[in-house]
Amino acid sequence: MTAVETQFFTHRPDGPVVLRDGGELPEVTLAYESWGELNADGSNAILLFHALSGSHHAVGHNESIPGVGDIWQPELHDGWWEDMIGPGKAIDTNRWFVVCANYLGGCYGSTGPASIDPDTGKPYGSSFPHVTAADQVEMQVALLDHLGIGTLHAAVGPSVGGLLALTLATRFPDRVRNVISIASGFKTTVLNRLILFEQILAIENDPFFNGGDFYDSGPPLYGLALARMISHKTFVHLDAIERRARQDVVQSDDVLAWYRVRDQFQSYMLHQGKKFVKRFDANTYLRIVDLWSRYDACREGDAETPEDLLSRCKAAGQRWLVFSIDSDFCLYPEEQGELTAHLEHAGVECMHITVHSEKGHDSFLVEPDLYTPHIRWLLDE
Repeated sequence: MTAVETQFFTHRPDGPVVLRDGGELPEVTLAYESWGELNADGSNAILLFHALSGSHHAVGHNESIPGVGDIWQPELHDGWWEDMIGPGKAIDTNRWFVVCANYLGGCYGSTGPASIDPDTGKPYGSSFPHVTAADQVEMQVALLDHLGIGTLHAAVGPSVGGLLALTLATRFPDRVRNVISIASGFKTTVLNRLILFEQILAIENDPFFNGGDFYDSGPPLYGLALARMISHKTFVHLDAIERRARQDVVQSDDVLAWYRVRDQFQSYMLHQGKKFVKRFDANTYLRIVDLWSRYDACREGDAETPEDLLSRCKAAGQRWLVFSIDSDFCLYPEEQGELTAHLEHAGVECMHITVHSEKGHDSFLVEPDLYTPHIRWLLDE
């Protein structure tokens, strides 16, 4: 597997970086990686947005990221979309230049709550501002400008990344030709907002959370583990959880204050939570969950109606490829149906594909053959 290194871009405008909700940062650094070669006019570029707890490291092998420390666990060293990006693959790096950046508020090298506030010399913690999808897109467009990329050949986003791809396509319609949205949506549903709120409460109520200022005293491990357990059962189909859990042995030390874990299913979920806290930051989790919870494409794009919003995509001549996963319990197929209906009503060229899978929401990570022909068709046509 090819070794890759994380690169860094620092955005320093005149004055502070002002975010949509009124928060400010003196500057913003984005960690990113790229694959393939950018052509002379920058027209072969593809921007990839990662999922909630993902990273910019989509392809190759990367054993360390400067300044990140132990949170960059061995399970992250190999790229999360290795089967989709590379020579001859769905996103062929013999033809396309692919770039992926860790989000603002992230914990894998980008400016986030664990970063040092230059005014205090301590981690931002609770003082790190709220971040919206529009903020994320503004920062990524600044990165594109830095790289000399004017109009993207495509923006690709699975899950939460699809929300950002939609925001990019509507806030900057002339900067992207094709959009690939995988298991995403148009507006966060009430059900998802409630599930995300449960995760927020799990972290907020951990006694070690301390309002987000825990970097000197120890992280809210139980709260973050519980948040991950709540979310994990929406990412992985329940049948798959049952199959995986039956392969595991209940750990003898799986004892809470009073309750002893009784079966493989409880043990499996607890294991997922314990594993996650080693590789992610609770404050970052809250910032991205907050972004997702209140996502509304019209609000992020400053439009009154979906037709007003997506007419920009029509005017720019964009083409869209929208994927649903029929077993998805996280972002249900009806949500991609809503997105597709809005695109079609606005006259945007769009193809909607439903993938039949037993893997649930995580299908896009583990079943590349179900997506490759359609992605290759859109990119190569």
